Order: sequence, then structure tokens, then C-alpha cells
Amino acid sequence: MLKELKKFLFMIVLGWKYIKIFKQIYFHPFITQKYAYQELSHARQEYSNKVLDFLHIKVKLVGKIPKKNRILYAINHRSLLDILVMENIFSRYNKSGAWIAKQELFDDPIYGKFFQYSGSIPVDLENKKGLVRFFKSIKRTLATVDDFNIYIFPEGERYGGEGIKKFQSGAEKIAKANNLDIVPIYINDTLEKVFKEAPYKEPYSVEVHVGEITNYENLEEKYLTFYKSVKEKKA
Repeated sequence: MLKELKKFLFMIVLGWKYIKIFKQIYFHPFITQKYAYQELSHARQEYSNKVLDFLHIKVKLVGKIPKKNRILYAINHRSLLDILVMENIFSRYNKSGAWIAKQELFDDPIYGKFFQYSGSIPVDLENKKGLVRFFKSIKRTLATVDDFNIYIFPEGERYGGEGIKKFQSGAEKIAKANNLDIVPIYINDTLEKVFKEAPYKEPYSVEVHVGEITNYENLEEKYLTFYKSVKEKKA
């Protein structure tokens, strides 16, 4: 119980410190959108790396993140740790971009402000007018920021079962509407359990696999092929 409390307390206290940093960037009157996303991304990455260090979790990357930008990264989703693990990887490649997150996360009393000011982009799937604004916002940002990347969980929510949950249509539609390449990412661990048992006495290694660049067509089918190839190699 004490271990659990200490972990959450560390993340929340550190999170509030970074919310102040996010707000300074978010509300800065004299910086460009490109520079703002770069700085917000760096701050998220710093926060993520500090939390992973505290939890004693290391990230092993199998494959390479492309040098080019304007890519949609399609990532499987098991735990809140998924974002931290991916930010750790993006920090190694000096990537900047934004997470696509459900509106309800922005309304959360604990994490809401973190998502709101850290550069994440909310989407409300039940609001048609909101969806139109969402797609227009993505298009405007991509037209202005030449090194912008999009990070999304195509399953739409955390999935605790075996394999991959059926994809929602958002990732494919965003990539198609903006002519974006897609890179599939598979986090090969049950991070809900990993987070529950952290922090570790000895470093715990999480394995993340990067697939080849592809396009939006038949995204779910391509992702499943990539996922199966990872599992076959591990068998």
C-alpha cells in the first residue's frame, strides 16, 4: 500500500510541476506554433523519463524510428505507461508532436490539466461538430508545423486481453485526410501489470517494436500482420 501511494504521489507532484512548465509555453505570446510543440514535447519527454527512472523501468527499442517527420504513429494501448514509454523513445530521436486523446481525459480532475496544456489534442467521437473542428485543427497544424508528428492509439482505449482490439477509424481517417505515412508500434508487454509492480529493485526492461513505414490503406490488417510477425519472432 505504501509503495503504491509513494508511486502515485511522485507522479502527481511531478506532474503539477510540469503543468506549470506547460502553461508557460502554452500561453507564451511570442513563440511560433512549431517552437511551442517542440518545447511541449521536450517537457513531456523530461517528465516521462523522470517517472520511468523513478519506477526503475528501461525501454528496449527493436527497430528504428524514422528520421523523417509528419508521421502518424499507431501504438497498441494497455496502460498509462504506454505514453511514458513512447515519450522516452521519442526523446532519443528528438521528435515533437501531439497525442490524440479522448475528451474525457481532459475532463479528468487529476490528469485533465496535464493533457490540456501539454500539447495533446482532444477528440470527442460523439460530437459531430467537434469532430469537424478536430480534423480542421489537425490540418491547420500540419500546414504550419513541418516537423509535427501524431501519436495515436487506434484501439481507442486500453485493452487488457490477448492480441489487439479492433481498431476505431480515427487513425486511418487522419492519415488519409492529411496524406500522412504511418509507423506501427507494438509495446510487447502487459504494462498495466508492470506499472502495478513498480518501482523495481532491479531495472525492468520493456520491449517496444517499430514496424516499417506504410500508408493508411487497410491499416488494421497491416498492423495485425506486423503484430503477428513480432510474436512469431519471440516464440
